[in-house]
Amino acid sequence: MLSDVMEDYLKAIYMLQTENGPPVSTSAIAERVGKTPPTVTSMLETLEGHGLVEREKYKGTELTDEGRTVALEVLRHHRLLEAYLAEHLDYSWSEVHEEADALEHHISEEFERRVAAVLGDPAVDPHGDPIPGEDLEPPADDDTRPLTEIAVGERVVIARVSDRDDEELEYLDRAGITPGTIVEVVDIAPFGMVTVAVEPDQGTSGGDTGGDDGDREQSLPETIAAAVRVRPVERVNGVAATDAGVGGA
Repeated sequence: MLSDVMEDYLKAIYMLQTENGPPVSTSAIAERVGKTPPTVTSMLETLEGHGLVEREKYKGTELTDEGRTVALEVLRHHRLLEAYLAEHLDYSWSEVHEEADALEHHISEEFERRVAAVLGDPAVDPHGDPIPGEDLEPPADDDTRPLTEIAVGERVVIARVSDRDDEELEYLDRAGITPGTIVEVVDIAPFGMVTVAVEPDQGTSGGDTGGDDGDREQSLPETIAAAVRVRPVERVNGVAATDAGVGGA
């Protein structure tokens, strides 16, 4: 039986592979899990001994098929729990990540199935991240881009928001920048500040998006804008963003 820590490492490696492709460096894993490189190296040796990762000197680490399956199962638990906490227990989207981290290792498969059924088998969690299916196949390739890569004048729909920083999530919620929201990039400052206009009458739970253009504009520091991933509005094909699989809470 795998320990919680081992599962955390596998999940972290999976996320890093998804973001940057394999193999994953020891330093990147250390930064993600908040441990020193020697500690990470020791754990990677343990995971390799269990057949969960493959390591190549000077190149990095990659999950085996078995390791990927474990990571996807933990990720499915985590994101279903986040959705349940937000939808049924009135947790904010900035609170659910830590709670789900604590619970994800300790629920049965029957509990997972019941949670999924109660939620209607959601495709995404409150941050717009895809929830792996019951078959534990990887979600479809990510077709989103960081908000920092969008040109002035483009209209985009918010698809995903990183859940790694609670303060950033609270900031975005107040600004009305949540999955499913349509925005237009109106300015990019030389020092990286990205200003967007939030389209009105979208029923967002965050800041006030009514009023004139100035009232609807929100300026996001580059680090926060980089944590927001978007799709072109035309990709939604006229369907409400929350119905097009891009998130909704």
